[in-house]
Amino acid sequence: MARIKLAYIGGGSTRAPGTMSSLIDQGENFDGSEIVLVDLNPERLHLVKQLAEKLVISHGLDLRISATTDRRAALADCDAVLSSFRPGGFEARVQDERIPLRHGVIGQETQGPGGFFMALRSIHVLQQIVQEMEELCPKAWLINYTNPINIVSEAITHHSPIATVSLCEGPIIFPRGIARVADLDPDRLDATMIGLNHACWSSRQIYDGEDAMPLLRDAYERKRHDPEVDPRRLRMLRLAVAMGSIPADYFQYYYFRDEVLAELEAKPTTRAEDILALVPDYWSHYHEQADAAAPELDPKRSRGGIHELELAIDVMDAIFNDRGEVWPVNVPNRGAIADFPDDRVVEVPGYVDRNGIVPLQQGHMPPQVVGLVKSLGEYQALAAKAAWSGGRREAIQALAANPLVMSLDKAEVLFDEMAAAHRAYLPDRLVG
Repeated sequence: MARIKLAYIGGGSTRAPGTMSSLIDQGENFDGSEIVLVDLNPERLHLVKQLAEKLVISHGLDLRISATTDRRAALADCDAVLSSFRPGGFEARVQDERIPLRHGVIGQETQGPGGFFMALRSIHVLQQIVQEMEELCPKAWLINYTNPINIVSEAITHHSPIATVSLCEGPIIFPRGIARVADLDPDRLDATMIGLNHACWSSRQIYDGEDAMPLLRDAYERKRHDPEVDPRRLRMLRLAVAMGSIPADYFQYYYFRDEVLAELEAKPTTRAEDILALVPDYWSHYHEQADAAAPELDPKRSRGGIHELELAIDVMDAIFNDRGEVWPVNVPNRGAIADFPDDRVVEVPGYVDRNGIVPLQQGHMPPQVVGLVKSLGEYQALAAKAAWSGGRREAIQALAANPLVMSLDKAEVLFDEMAAAHRAYLPDRLVG
């Protein structure tokens, strides 16, 4: 089994205990490895380290856990760097969601102006990280979970030789969600999702050897007037049936924009504020388990559950143990989807082994859905350029191209107001 040095940037976050649980669950595949937790908060780093060490002991594994606020020391001679952090914390996400709503625009963690400003903040930090990787561990893999992962990877892959893959469980989760609302067995639905991160559609959907669409249509007709069905899930089933393809959940912001906007405006709190209300209990639970002789994480009291970032562990296992497996990945297209340039980062199945990641050929996306995805792809490229080296003009150009904005007046107002709110986390060229 592979013996590696892994730096986990974000190792003191609310997701970190669940991520360490995922890693430890596959710990035998990394026997003898070193995991270095990196974060800005030494107290939370110590807590996650203590919890992880006890989990290692209870599982009888040979893994060495350390923690540091010194990122350069952590990166030295790494084989892999796992990136999952949130510049500005959930407090910044509150601004990402709240400010756009004041202007009648959906602001979300990865979509619209909120996603755009998350990209600006994330890429500002990741520029420094990849520069340090080029110096200290040039052969290491960057396994990125920092949102919005498509824009982050779009920026890095155009400006750094560091081997980079961004990951998201969406292509696995979205079809399973559709199956559940249609009363189908998710394990019997075989779907391939392609497109962009949080903007993918199924190019095939097979249930027990047959096309699943007739089953989904029947389910929608049965459920469309049922008040017991979650209206958000019913919306996605309706969209799948209308388009003949299973969508990413995030398409609700585009195909049901007015409806979703009204719901968000009527809700007294944003999603980030809801999460912030839960954070104290997360840390209370982690403290309790860190003090226990044999920790057991409660999925209801752990941010993201007890197997967080599991796909990252699967992909690292496939790379470093030469598994030759297929996983959903976000990498430069290289001809995999015929509708996008070769250098555009896309979300596709990829073949993963010790030689790296090869995106598998998929042909064209379904024509009835590709238009919006291509528009989002162009916005993605503009946002990545603005985040990496642009100023206010380039940022406004990108924001105006976002399909949830599509207004120069709103782009200018939103940019100036949100840049002022996030000044502490942005480069001077964007706020000077």
